Amino acid sequence: MLYSAMANSYPTIIPGLRSPFEQIKGIVYFGRMLDKIRLYASGKLPEGWQASRGTTMKGSFDSRCCRFLNIEYAALEAETLKGDKSDDQLLDWAFQNGRRPNEEEIEIWNAFMTKRGWRDAVTQRLNERLADIGLPPGTVQTMFEFIDLDEGRLKPGQQ
Repeated sequence: MLYSAMANSYPTIIPGLRSPFEQIKGIVYFGRMLDKIRLYASGKLPEGWQASRGTTMKGSFDSRCCRFLNIEYAALEAETLKGDKSDDQLLDWAFQNGRRPNEEEIEIWNAFMTKRGWRDAVTQRLNERLADIGLPPGTVQTMFEFIDLDEGRLKPGQQ
């Protein structure tokens, strides 16, 4: 279950938390994971979001991203919190300390991540999350769209 402990308020506005669609060197989600690391360290990430941080939940986007790059979340967190690297430099660090996916692997990663929740094992959870904020199934088709909807970047019917 993704995001099972998140708050039900809508929209959930968290300054400094970018869309999962935003890319760092062509890779979706990585920048958002960095934002979550920084927000958590500064006490600005909602308490209900703690369960989806890192790699404890195997299906979480953080966990999937770390597996994709073959890096340890704790090591990335430590490197991020040093504060001396840009997001591009942190991704380069991940490539050096994990693996550098090729263009096709990145294309597959991006397609998988941006479509998660659309006619797959997460569709039911997506519809539950929509119900949690008072919206009907089908309002959005993917978890990335739901995240943008929930965080005020997307309005119902806008996708």
